[in-house]
Order: sequence, then structure tokens, then C-alpha cells
Amino acid sequence: MKISTEKSELSGEISVPGSKSHTIRALLLAAMSDGVCKISNPLPSEDCLSTYAALPLIGASANLGESSDGSPSKTWTVYGAGEKLHLPSDVVNVGNSGSLLYFLSPIAATFSGWSIFTGDESIRKRPVHHVVDALNQLGAKACTSVPGSSTCPLLIQGPISAKNKITTDGTVSSQYISGLMMAALRLNGTLQIELTDPKETPYLTMTQKWLESVGAKVQISPDFKHIEVQGPVNIKAFDTTIPSDWEAVAFPLVAALITNSDITIKDIDGSGTQGDEAIVQVLKSLGADIEWNKEAKTLRVRGLKKSSDGIGRLSTENLPGKELHVNLSGYPDAICAVAAIACFTEGKVFIEDISVCRRKETDRIKVLHEELAKLGAVTEEGKDYFVIHGHSPIKADGSANPEFSLHGANVESYKDHRVAMAMACMGLALGQKEKIIVNDAECCAVSFPDFFKVMGGIGAKFYEEHAE
Repeated sequence: MKISTEKSELSGEISVPGSKSHTIRALLLAAMSDGVCKISNPLPSEDCLSTYAALPLIGASANLGESSDGSPSKTWTVYGAGEKLHLPSDVVNVGNSGSLLYFLSPIAATFSGWSIFTGDESIRKRPVHHVVDALNQLGAKACTSVPGSSTCPLLIQGPISAKNKITTDGTVSSQYISGLMMAALRLNGTLQIELTDPKETPYLTMTQKWLESVGAKVQISPDFKHIEVQGPVNIKAFDTTIPSDWEAVAFPLVAALITNSDITIKDIDGSGTQGDEAIVQVLKSLGADIEWNKEAKTLRVRGLKKSSDGIGRLSTENLPGKELHVNLSGYPDAICAVAAIACFTEGKVFIEDISVCRRKETDRIKVLHEELAKLGAVTEEGKDYFVIHGHSPIKADGSANPEFSLHGANVESYKDHRVAMAMACMGLALGQKEKIIVNDAECCAVSFPDFFKVMGGIGAKFYEEHAE
């Protein structure tokens, strides 16, 4: 599907979906539980539905219900396998979900016997050598099916044991660390994990809070280099409500700030379990007009002429060295949203410590460098950094800035949901005769189902391009 975008002004209220990270953790822990669990406000995205489809393979089941429009209901029921949890009964196809791959493979390794994991074309390009090494340290026999390859299909023969301590760097992803922590719930003893260079640490805290909520004892050192999880844990049935997804919040937030807009984003998660909430302070440091009412769980976002000063100019001029340096090691999925708004910011923006972004659905550093160039943006690509030389469309006095030269183009999403949403949002802020056409835009459903419809409800002009 091709989506074209045009200059828009946004207004009204919007709710974003529940958190994908929370939903997948909830589904897997519910599957391991002994009883019936209710999950409210889950994210019905492709990755979460891949997780739902995998539950019967390990002895659990789920009922997603059905809304009036035929989509999954707002409350899902999971019938946990408890003591009847077993080795996957078939090959586990995770689809496009790296979370499912890295979470479930360590859990599968706690059983005697072989399990096999694979996925779509994108997943079969993502590395699993770090999973192989960690599981082998715990006594498993893990390998990839193709000799010399570091990607899926992944083969694992368990069981693993908590007798050995794991030492791994943690730079490739935090997801397999979370998977090991969940697997520890089935092990006899205390699993010890040593991380030499931990990244994406807010997600480790999220996993810790989930495990503690089901009765586990978890210790994480202040520097995140030492983790201990005591097992075994008999998980009792639980009911939970999934908080809104900060990774999804980022896109209407950015879209409003670069357009003449005044919107309120509802049901904002203030629990501190999602590292991406840090984007609010990053944007406010550029002068963004954002009001976070934590009691009401809302974000009010005003851009350009609708902002409190009537100008809404974003700039790095009040920052040290007149540059923004933002370290995204804790929340690297924000790279697309931050890069998009940096293109509309006066000054230089450095996005740093993001080597993990090269191993996501796409090489996001490379893809952003190439696709933003099509729009006229000036960027620099490094091994673990990305620099944007941006210009605000307006001067400090509110007049038009002649140095702002972004224009429309036909861009590729590379079937990466965050790239697609970022490019689409940028198209809302260009000139009247400019538009961005995003190819393979349906990939947004991976994390934000009905993204274009929901955004259209507050005034975003997105149109599906039909082949002639």
C-alpha cells in the first residue's frame, strides 16, 4: 500500500494503542501461569498476534474475543498451561516479532528436546548468535541451521540449567536478556547474568517489574551489569491492564509539533516502565510546547502558530554548544521519531549510542540517511551515531525561513513500521504543493494498527495511492 501525505493541521483528542512490549510480556507470562488471565487494552498488532498464535504450541490457549467491527476485543483471555507447559510442539514462526523470538527461545530451552524458531524475511536477517552463545553457556545445544550463519532458523536442544553464570555483552539487544529472565522462572536455583555493556536498560526494568508482579525475586545492580532471578516460580493467574505505548505516542506527538496543531493524547503511561517517555524532555529542550498532566494521564501538544508563544519554533540555540546530543541507548526505537523532528529543528542534532538500530527491522541508521536525503535533509551516518543538520521552517520572529528546504518525494519504508510512520508524519508539515509518498505503508500495523485512520480522525491528510 502506498500512502501519500499532505500539509495538515491537527486538532482534537487521540488515544494510542497499548504497549507492544507490555502486551507480549503479559501474554507469555499468562501462558506460563496456572489459571485464567484477563489482559485489558492489549495491542492487537501483528507482533502481538504472532505471540497469541504461538501460545498453543507450548500448551496454553487464548481467546481474543471480537469487537463490533470484527477486530479483537479490548480484553483478551489467556488459559495458562501451568504445570502442563511443554516444549513447542511445532516450529515456532515468530513472523516479524523480534520480541517473541528473543523472549520465547530461552523459555523453550528450559525443556528437554529440540525446538526450532524462524520468522519472516526480516527476522531471518536479524542476528541470533548472542542467543546461541548465552544458551550454550547454560548447558543447551544451540545453533543456527545454516553453518556459519548468525541468523534464523534457530535450533535449540534443552534443558538449560541455572548452575552456570552467563556472561554476555548485552549490546545486540536487551530482548534476549529479558527472555533469559523469564526462563529463570522455570529453573531450579538463581540465574545469574553478567552484562559487560548493557543497553536498552529501561526494558530490563520493565521485565523486572513484570516478574516481581507474578511473585519472582529479581535483583538488578544500579549499573545493570549484574542480574539475578530466583526460580522456580509457580505463577498464579492474574488480571492486568496494558498501558499505552510510548513508542506509538511519539508519532502524533512529533506530527503536532511540526504543524499548526493543538491535540491531546490520552491515556498516557506515567509508570516509568517505558524508557521512551524520555522523548518528552528531549523535545521540551528544543522549545516544544508539551504539557504532561500525569494525574489526568494526558499530553497536550501545540505546534507552530497554535503554540503558547504563537510561533512554536524548535531550536537547539539554548543548549550547550547550540547542539542537541541525545543518547538513545535506553530507548533506541525512538530514532525515527527524533530524526524526523530534527529535520524541522534549527541546529545540529546528534543521536548517539545507537549501534543496535542497525539490527532492527532494518538498518535504521542507513535507511534514515538514504530516505531523508530524498526529502532534502542533510545528515551524517556513523557506526553508532546519526547527525541531522536541521532547519526550522520559521525564523525566531515567526517569518518564513529561506534556509528550510525540505520537499516531497517518493520514499521507501523497507517494511519498517517506524520508518513508515516517521516519513508519513513529516509529509504533514511540508508546503502546500509538496507531498511524501510512503511505499509499503501497511507495515505500520506491526505496532500501530489503523495508524492512518486514527491520525485521520484528528485531521491528518493521508491518502491511499491506487495504481493506475
